[in-house]
Formats: sequence, structure tokens, C-alpha cells
Amino acid sequence: MISEKPLLEMQGIDKSFPGVKALDKVDLTVYPGEVVALIGENGAGKSTLMNVLGGVVEPDSGTIKIEGQSVVIKNVSDAIKLGIGFIHQELNILDNLSIAGNIFLGREPTRLGPLRIINRRRMWAQTAPYLQELGLNLPASTLLSQMSIAHQQMVEVAKSLSLNARLLIMDEPTSSLTLSETKRLFDVIRQLRSNGVSIIYISHRLAEVKECADRVVGLRDGVNVGSLELEKITHDNMVRLMIGRKVEEFFVSPRAKGGDKFFSVSGLSTSRYPHHKISFEASRGEILGFAGLVGAGRTEMAHAIFGVEATKGGLVSISGEKLQIRCAGDAIENGIYLVPEDRRKCGLITEMTFRENITLPDLNRYAVLGLIKRSRETVISEKQCEKLKIKLTSVETLVKNLSGGNQQKVVLAKWLSLKPKVIIFDEPTRGIDIGSKAEIYHLMRNLADEGVVIVMISSDMEEILGVSDRVAVMHEGKITGILTQGNFDEEAVMRLAVGQKDWTGNKNN
Repeated sequence: MISEKPLLEMQGIDKSFPGVKALDKVDLTVYPGEVVALIGENGAGKSTLMNVLGGVVEPDSGTIKIEGQSVVIKNVSDAIKLGIGFIHQELNILDNLSIAGNIFLGREPTRLGPLRIINRRRMWAQTAPYLQELGLNLPASTLLSQMSIAHQQMVEVAKSLSLNARLLIMDEPTSSLTLSETKRLFDVIRQLRSNGVSIIYISHRLAEVKECADRVVGLRDGVNVGSLELEKITHDNMVRLMIGRKVEEFFVSPRAKGGDKFFSVSGLSTSRYPHHKISFEASRGEILGFAGLVGAGRTEMAHAIFGVEATKGGLVSISGEKLQIRCAGDAIENGIYLVPEDRRKCGLITEMTFRENITLPDLNRYAVLGLIKRSRETVISEKQCEKLKIKLTSVETLVKNLSGGNQQKVVLAKWLSLKPKVIIFDEPTRGIDIGSKAEIYHLMRNLADEGVVIVMISSDMEEILGVSDRVAVMHEGKITGILTQGNFDEEAVMRLAVGQKDWTGNKNN
């Protein structure tokens, strides 16, 4: 039962950055043992408000109270001392350290004596209960560099649990987790709630918000726009709260008519799963979704097709013509492009401008006698900016200053200028707000309508079911089934994802 006295009261919080009013007299109240979901589009002020609470930035004005007492949070240490833990969307880990080393960084237990040597065995023993609680079956001595992104994110959760936080901020905590890991996290959230721990949960996945939140608070353009009590938390109500209108058609309707198989992959094997072969075909104008659990080999498949990972055999064909793809340049030359999962690390150079990112894949198009003509770059960049409705002040804007949704559009824009035949989207809407998601879906459908083959890898079940014309499901490096319209639902996908081959009776590919 939720206490009548608030644990947290944030009142009239203001915060401005040069040229931007990020927060305008924002209020937020959280009670002990309550899960409050904070929702809003990118740029709504969610992260700024949490950075104020977590001690990352100081507010310009406003008050913060913990259990009725006014507090000043000037830095992260102040927040931790007050029992506030913060799990950031961008992982705050050191991959050259072990799980235990990350969890107890700066708080390592030491042996007696003047040298203060770290007692690793004791640290491992203290780490084990947190890993057990999260269902992470790995030794505490495991280096994070040897772990998947999903497991690294669970270590972040364990780190916060180790601080005995009474208020836990979770910013997109499931963005890299599998379905089973997400369910385990929700079990942990319920356990924490029953122990009186309060949680502020930020997510663009509205189904998750509905499942775990006791109350929803909406922000839009840095101001409070209302809240929803438990009985009012529905998908439509949350969308309306965030964007001020109802999204009539959030997902795009599947409408591929089929036809001749334009893009073909036959007998492809990757270095991770060298003994398993992947074969599939796709038609012009089709969105072929690839579902599966983390570790199923979908990203490795995409990298092999695009030429950034060596294959152990197999053929890639377009219009019946067999292609020799030895590197990404070969794929690009044949009109095959990849929008990677980690857009900041693999898809963009964030310290460069929008213009520079757009033209980088083929600088020869913009050169005269070996010298790049900026005027040519500017014309193409402005056209792509207008076509994709990318929000920026000029094409000279640094990409690092754009929102996640606009950064994803930049990755797409650089390929669209090169007349694509096949585009592979790996987790196309990871960490993107609901409004930007809808725009990405419509862009994908418009490309398909123009005859481009879309291969979409996604761990978001709603996305897979709502956008795909057909769904290929992978398990441990092989396709266990391909589902057609009318035959795919969550149960069918999950059965195939855990290795139950051809459960639907479709031909195994």
C-alpha cells in the first residue's frame, strides 16, 4: 500500500540551456513504494528533470524535498547519499573491469593493512546476491567486454541495487533486454516496490509502462501536461498525453502484394554460427521483419550481408545476379545499405555536421578535380533534410546535438541519396520517442512503396507485428520459420524464437 506522505516532491523546477528552456516550473511527486512512469517525446524534458534529481545538473530554480525535508543536490554524490540511484540509458560502465569491479567501483572492500589492497573474493561474494536476484548467471569476475549489451545493462541495475537506493531512476532500462530479461526486470521492480522502494520509470515502450506503472506523468516541451492514475493508463491515453492528439494510425498497414523475389540470401553462415545456414527471399516493396531473442544471430547476419563481417559461405543475389560482397564498399556499390543498431557508434560521426555525414559514403559525387564542392553537398543535404523532415537549424548543425529520432533519420538520409535497392534496419526505433517511431515506420513503408526491399531486425514485438509484411524468426543462427500475414502473432513468434521449428507448418528456410 502506497504511503500518504510523499518520498519525493519536486516543485517549480526550472532549467535553461543556451537558447533552450528545458524545464518550465515542472512538478513531480513520488510516494514510497510507487512506480511512476515519466513519458514524453524526445526533448520533452524527461532526462533533464532526472538529471536534476540525480545531481548531474543543477536547476535554475525550484525546490526538492525528500520526506518533507528540503534538500540541495549539487552533484551525483549528493544524490547517492540521499538514496537516489540512476540507471542511465547510455551505459555507465567500464568494460575493462569485471562485473564486481563495476558494481563496487569506488567502494571496493579492502584487506586489513596499510596498503588497502582490494579484497576481490569478498567483493565477488558481495556481488553474487545481486546477480542472483536479477537472474544473471555469470561469475562476478566476468569482464564486461565479454558480455552482451543486454547483460551489461543488467549490471547497471545490479549496481543501483547495491547502493540500497530508496528512489531508483530507470531511463529506458529495457532498450537492450530480451523478453525474458525484461520480465525478470519487472519481477525485480515488483519486489523493490513491495520493499518500499520508489521507482521513476522512463520508457518509450508504452506496453511496458502499462504493465509496471502505478501512475503516469506526462511532459511536453518542458512543462507538465497531466497525469494518469492506474485505471486510466491505456495506450491511447498515454499517446494523447505525450503529443496532445490521438495517433490514428501509429503503425503502418502491411500491404505488400508479393511478386518476383528480388533479393535473395542463400546458405549464408556467420563466424558466430559457422555450421548454421541462413536462406530467405524478399520481394520489391516488402518489409520483411526478423524477430528473435538476443543472441539469435540477426545482427551478425546483417553485418555479413553488408560486408562488415566475414562470412563462412553463402550467396547474396539481386534480381538473380550473384554478388561478391567482400566489404561494405561492395554492398554499397550494389545498393545494399545498413542502418545499424548502435547509430552513434557505427552509423554516424557525431562530431561532424549533418552535411558531412550525409555525403561521406560517396564523396566522389561531390568532387571536382579531387576537391569537394561544398555547394553540391549543401544542395543534397537540404533536399534530404526536407524530405525526411529532420529538425535542425542548418545543414552545418553537429549531429551530436540532434535528438535520437533525428539522428536515426540522418543515418537513413545518407543512404537515400544513393538510390538504395535493399535497406537493412537493425533495431530502427531503439531509444526513440513515439512520435519519431511513427515517422520512421512511415518512411520505411514509403521506401517499400517505391520498390526498396526493407529488412527490419527488431526486438520490439509490437513493432514486428505492426509493421512487417512477413516475419522471419531466428534462433541460434538459423531461421526456424517464416510467418505470413494472418499467421503471425506473439505466441507464434515466441515459439519459433525459442527454437520450436516450423510450429506453424511453414516451410523451414
